[in-house]
Amino acid sequence: MIHRLPCPICDKELPIEIDGNSAIFPFCSPNCKNVDLYRWMNGEYFVSEKLTPEEMYEKISQFEESQEELPPESGESF
Repeated sequence: MIHRLPCPICDKELPIEIDGNSAIFPFCSPNCKNVDLYRWMNGEYFVSEKLTPEEMYEKISQFEESQEELPPESGESF
């Protein structure tokens, strides 16, 4: 059984129509997306680690490599 991702704001399961291409992903609604934006703008969220441009590039590269190792989602083909 495939489990849907939970919304990071309200913990509701994301509807099937919301996927990685959705304008509101990874949230379940525009309201939850706006709550998240408000929290960033209000300083409730922040990046605590200072990174040099080289370190940022390295972390992005590591993330992209880890995504390439994931199996394709159902319906995707090579």
